[in-house]
Amino acid sequence: MAAVALVAALLFSVSSAFPSGGQLDPHFYDHSCPQAQQIVASIVGKAHYRDPRMAASLLRLHFHDCFVKGCDASILLDSSASVTSEKRSIPNKDSARGFEVVDEIKAALEAACPRTVSCADVLALAARDSTVVTGGPGWIVLLGRRDSLGASIQGSNNDIPAPNNTLPTIITKFKLQGLDIVDLIALLGSHTIGNARCTSFRQRLYNQTGNGLPDFTLDPAAAAILRPGCPRSGGGQNLFFLDHVTPFKFDNQYYKNLLLRQGLLSSDEVLLTGSPATAGLVKLYAANQGIFFQHFAQSMVKMGNVSPLTGGKGEIRSNCRRVNRN
Repeated sequence: MAAVALVAALLFSVSSAFPSGGQLDPHFYDHSCPQAQQIVASIVGKAHYRDPRMAASLLRLHFHDCFVKGCDASILLDSSASVTSEKRSIPNKDSARGFEVVDEIKAALEAACPRTVSCADVLALAARDSTVVTGGPGWIVLLGRRDSLGASIQGSNNDIPAPNNTLPTIITKFKLQGLDIVDLIALLGSHTIGNARCTSFRQRLYNQTGNGLPDFTLDPAAAAILRPGCPRSGGGQNLFFLDHVTPFKFDNQYYKNLLLRQGLLSSDEVLLTGSPATAGLVKLYAANQGIFFQHFAQSMVKMGNVSPLTGGKGEIRSNCRRVNRN
């Protein structure tokens, strides 16, 4: 009963702690680029049609951007004489993708409204549209972010939750961004779409704690299905669905999988096994997709408000891959 009461208190905090958005405004481009949202949605839809994996990739870019120096499009910068790209970091190397779609969106926006719509706002809008196009909830995106003048590979390596992090570590990384346990459980529900590489979960299949045994929290039957494509050595880049039941549909199946001990990553399954409070939320979202959608949308707005550059800070890049040469 204590766990239920704690979950209830956390759910109540969703509305009471929900941010106002500060200087961000959903109407920011209404006059300067009224077609901006339509342009982004159209290109995201076409990209999803070409490649069903792309929605998850674009959603992930927004996550990995906001967790490093705030939502400022630092993840999009290529390496240069003055920038060491976050694309080289452990969480992003060989896995972050969708940059060409962002380029396509930005080119269309520059043709319509030069030097007006930021790359950071492109990521925020593309994340929303990627969720909608796969069957998930929509939300009003607050706008007006500006783009960073640099990147932080150190921040990318240290601040983004990793597949093998413990629950306390994941909670701490979310807390550093001003995000609570409700945000954590709701936002990780984005793993209802997308893929993970064998290297991200191999230890669960063979040697979870260094004793030569598989992870006891992983369903043995599920592990047996995974092993042929993820051997003890080799195949590290082989891809597996994060949600093997409905891999291209944004729904609450991810949480149902956790209840069956079929979460792919250790950082997924630990949401059920790590604490009564997180387990209570997993069970709630597994039972009620509507509440999951509501909380996911609220938490996405909240995450999108993490340390944005506004006013005279940063710039509006004309090319998302590099800072402007003024």
